Amino acid sequence: MSYLKCLRGIGSGVEYPRDAIMNLDPIDGRPVEMIIDLERLKAEQPNAAWYNPSVASLWRFGGLLALDLNDPVDAAHIGALTAGHTPLLDYSAYPPAHNARIELQIKDEGKAHTGFGYNPTLSFKDRGMVMVVANARRLGLQRLAVPTQGNAGDSLVHFALSAGIKVVVAMPDTTPMPIQGRVAAAALRYPEQITLTLQGPTIREAGAYLKEHYVPQGYFSVATFQEPGWRIEGKKTLGLEIAEPRPGTRTWQLPDVVIYPTGGGTGVLGMWKAWNELEALGLIDSHRPRLYCVQSDVTQPLVAAYQSNARDTIPVTAGSTTATGLNVPGGVGHARVLEIVRQSGGAAIAVSERDIADQLTATWNFRHDWLSPEGAACLAALPQLCDLKCLSPGERVVVVNTGSLEKYLPDIRHLLG
Repeated sequence: MSYLKCLRGIGSGVEYPRDAIMNLDPIDGRPVEMIIDLERLKAEQPNAAWYNPSVASLWRFGGLLALDLNDPVDAAHIGALTAGHTPLLDYSAYPPAHNARIELQIKDEGKAHTGFGYNPTLSFKDRGMVMVVANARRLGLQRLAVPTQGNAGDSLVHFALSAGIKVVVAMPDTTPMPIQGRVAAAALRYPEQITLTLQGPTIREAGAYLKEHYVPQGYFSVATFQEPGWRIEGKKTLGLEIAEPRPGTRTWQLPDVVIYPTGGGTGVLGMWKAWNELEALGLIDSHRPRLYCVQSDVTQPLVAAYQSNARDTIPVTAGSTTATGLNVPGGVGHARVLEIVRQSGGAAIAVSERDIADQLTATWNFRHDWLSPEGAACLAALPQLCDLKCLSPGERVVVVNTGSLEKYLPDIRHLLG
């Protein structure tokens, strides 16, 4: 059965009914998250009986999720919706890692690998959106709206088509053409179900447009953090997979460092939630990886706030970056992201567009992996982190590659020479 207990404001701590259809916390305008009854889960399914590694998707975590594939009612809402269970690739031989003598792994969200599950739209956004659509089904919602830099819209459309839910997507016209084209093709083929509107120059303006024109028509906003914790819950599975036992072992274990490309920051909240829950279940201790949130230096609200010791970001003027997923000028969840980064002993750092481009070329030449510009941005941070003595020899470092290079062609094809 599902162990979802309630919703809770991440700032106010106020609890709301588990089935509340709400956006931000009315107390303080901050996000809410889904609360799992961990005491009951531990009592009724001891020794992590809820964990089923034979399931090749994020649903392998059973009762630790807000929807449990083992529960017949939840299973009906989940249906064939699937995402997650992606590999950690060994990148220790990659020159920057080899020179720093670190054990580097890349959590590859952008490609299907033999023996694993996959993200159907080749993006980590599938983790959040599969949970959005399954919960929309659970609550009987028929219309959803999302502003996006690209991948979140593509992902929502994919799952909504499977679930028979109407969707409106607003994205900047600078969204990479492969992503924009996928959503446009769906809108042309299923005009009664999918609507695409180009609004920009960033996700901020796209969100304002939806709020003014579509929310009054009965569309429920599933913008970043503005749904009741569904996308946090989906991204939580990224943290669970980073921690889950390696093949042949039964020990849950965290790396020393996680380097994460950060736009809105849902994944940061999700991973932190996952690790806190694992500790509450007695599967890990209080050790946490140092989290390094990476942004492009053309749009770096988190970095500016971190460096000035501010508690929250101030919206900035967005620049033009190859890593479009990072082009988020401000975010309602950034205060919590900054809090987590500081608690972890990590930092928010910026990398240049030139360094991102160089890493795309270097990783392609290294072993023809199609890492996204956002993933390349994290690799571009390695020399800076080494210079700052943030990484030590022998440490295990996980870089999250959030998508596939394929979705950014043809803008970056010239870098694959």
